[in-house]
Amino acid sequence: MVFRKLPGVSASGMGLRLSQKFVFLLFLSGLVTLCFGALFFLPDSVRLKRIFLSKNENPAVTVGSDSDARELSKKVPGDQEHQRVGLKGAEANVKLKVSRKPSVTHGARTVERSVGSRTQEDLSPARAHEQTPKDERVTTGAQHNVGFNYESFKKCLQKAPLGKDQGKPSDPQTLQRREKVKEMMKFAWDNYKLYAWGKNELRPLTKNGHIGNMFGGLRGASIVDSLDTLYIMGLMDEYQEAKEWIQNDLDLNSNGEASVFEVNIRYVGGLLSAFYLTGDEIYKQKVLELGEKLLPAFNTPTGIPRGVINLGSSGTSWGWGWASAGSSILAEFGTLHLEFLHLSELSGNPTYTEKVMNIRKLLNKIEKPRGLYPNFLSPVSGNWVQHHVSIGGLGDSFYEYLIKSYLMSDKTDEEAKRMYYSAMEAIETNLVQKSPGGLTYVAEWRGGILDHKMGHLACFSGGMIGIGADDASQENKQHYLNLAAEITHTCHESYSRTATKLGPEAFRFDGGAEAVATRLSDRYYILRPEVIESYMYMWRLTHDPKYREWGWEAVEALEKYCRVEAGFSGIRDVYSSTVSHDNMQQSFFLSETLKYLYLLFSDDDLLPFEDWVFNTEAHPLPVIRKSCQQEHNTRQTSLE
Repeated sequence: MVFRKLPGVSASGMGLRLSQKFVFLLFLSGLVTLCFGALFFLPDSVRLKRIFLSKNENPAVTVGSDSDARELSKKVPGDQEHQRVGLKGAEANVKLKVSRKPSVTHGARTVERSVGSRTQEDLSPARAHEQTPKDERVTTGAQHNVGFNYESFKKCLQKAPLGKDQGKPSDPQTLQRREKVKEMMKFAWDNYKLYAWGKNELRPLTKNGHIGNMFGGLRGASIVDSLDTLYIMGLMDEYQEAKEWIQNDLDLNSNGEASVFEVNIRYVGGLLSAFYLTGDEIYKQKVLELGEKLLPAFNTPTGIPRGVINLGSSGTSWGWGWASAGSSILAEFGTLHLEFLHLSELSGNPTYTEKVMNIRKLLNKIEKPRGLYPNFLSPVSGNWVQHHVSIGGLGDSFYEYLIKSYLMSDKTDEEAKRMYYSAMEAIETNLVQKSPGGLTYVAEWRGGILDHKMGHLACFSGGMIGIGADDASQENKQHYLNLAAEITHTCHESYSRTATKLGPEAFRFDGGAEAVATRLSDRYYILRPEVIESYMYMWRLTHDPKYREWGWEAVEALEKYCRVEAGFSGIRDVYSSTVSHDNMQQSFFLSETLKYLYLLFSDDDLLPFEDWVFNTEAHPLPVIRKSCQQEHNTRQTSLE
C-alpha cells in the first residue's frame, strides 16, 4: 500500500514480504523496550548496578558500625532427629550477592517445638512456594549506628549479672543439688565435645553427631546454645572452648534453607546473650551478620515473615508445606520481638525494630475471634487461615513474648502490656478449664470446639502467667499468681502420674483421664524444659520449697532414665520403667533444661529478674533502659 512498487516484482509478493518484516521488527523493538523498561521496576537500585557495573565495581554492604569495621567481615516424634555460623577470620566488609533461587528447610517454642506430632516428612516446606523479592538485607553500618557502649550498658544494670557469689546458695542441701546439675551439664558437654564436636547435636547411643535440616547449613547449635549456660555455671574451660569455636569455626556463609524461628531463638538469642554477659565483640560481630540474613523473610505483601528462608545470597523465603494455604505460624512470627529489638540496639539500625512492630500493627488491626489469636495467618492477605488456638505448640511463645517485651522495655511498652492482658482475658474466658479432679488446665480451641488436651509445651504458661501477675490490675495480681500455681501443679501431676516421673508430650482430660497421655504417640519425652521452667519462675516468685523439691524429682528421673553412657537421651514411653531411648541429646537440654534447674537451686541474684528477661530458648537478654544508657553515653562523650 504505502510501499513503492519495485520493477519486476509483483505488488502482492512485495506487500507480503514487507508486511512480514514490518511485523517482525515491530515485535522485536517492543520486546527490547519492554525488557529494558522492566529494569526500572525492580525492587531496588542494587539490581541495576549489578547489571551495569563490572564485578570490581560491585558495591560492598557494610555490616556493623564504624567502631566495629576493623573486626567485622563485612519437636517431632516420628523421627527424633528433629532440630529446632560466621566467618572464618575477619574482614572489614562483606559483599552480598542478590539472586533469586528457591530452596528449603524446617521450624515456636516450635515447629521443632510447636509441631509436636508431625513426622519429619510432613515438615518439608512446600515446593510450590512464592518467590519473594530479595533484598531486605540493609546495611547495618555506620549510617545507622549511634554507637552501642558496653560500659554504659553495664552501668545501667541494677545488679551484677552473676550476683554477689555467682548465686551460691547458703543451704548445704541446695548447694549440693546445684553442684549435681552442674555435673550433668559438664557430662553432657564433654560427650558432645568427644563425639559430635561442631555438629548440631549429639547422638549419645551411637556416639556420633547430628546435623539435621533446620538451620540452613549452620553448625554448632549445641555450642551456641550452651555458651551462656557454661558461663553462668562457671565452667570456664568449657566456655573458652566454645568461644574459640565461635571465633574460628562458626561459618555463617551457608546456602541452605533454615527455620527463621529456630535460627533466631537459638543462634541469634545465644550470641546476643553471650555478648551481653561478656562484652566479647566476636559475638556482636557474628550476631549482626546473622541477623541481617533473616531480614528477607519479611519481604511479603503484609510484612509477616514466612517460616523458611534460604540463608545464602538469594534470601528466598516461603512457608512450611504442612501449614494451611502457605500460612505463617503465630508462635514463629510472634517470637522475634526480643531478639530483633536487641539487634537494633547493637547495630543502630531501626529496621529490625520496624519489622517486628509492623507485625504487631497488623495483629492489632485484624479481627480476633472471641479475642483469641489463631495459630495460622496468611502472609499475603493478612487474614487468619484457620481458627485453631493453642497456648501450646504453634501459639505458645507469641504470648510469652508479649509480656516479656513489656518487661524488657523497662515496663514502658504499654502496647505489649495491653495486648498481653487482653489475650490472657480471652484465654481464661475460653480455654482455661477445671477437671472433675480439680486440676486447672488450658485446653485448645478449634473453631469454637474445645479439645481437652494440654501439651508439654503449654506448661511454660505457669511461669509466664506468674511473671505477669505483678503488673496486672490490682484485683487480678493474686488471681494470676494463683492461676500460675494451679497450672504448674497440673503439669507436675503429668510427671508424677508416670512410671518414670517424667512428663509425656501431651496429656488429656477426657474419657475419665486426667493429666495422662491416652495416645501412644503422646507418650514420649525429649528432654523438654517447660515444666522445669515454670518451677524456676514460681520458686523465685513465691519461694515455696515445693518447687525445688519438684525440680529435684526431675533431676533424679533424668539421671535414672535419660542418662546413658555418652550423654543424655530422650525416651519413647514415660509410662514404662523399661525405657527405650531416642538417641538424641537436644541442644535445648543444655540451653534450657539444665540452666533452669541450675537457677532453681541458685540464689535469686544470679541473673536477677530486675535486669534480665529470658528468650524462649532460655537465653538471658537485658532490660533496655534507653534513658539511662543515653545519659551515660552523653557523659562519656563530654569527658572525651
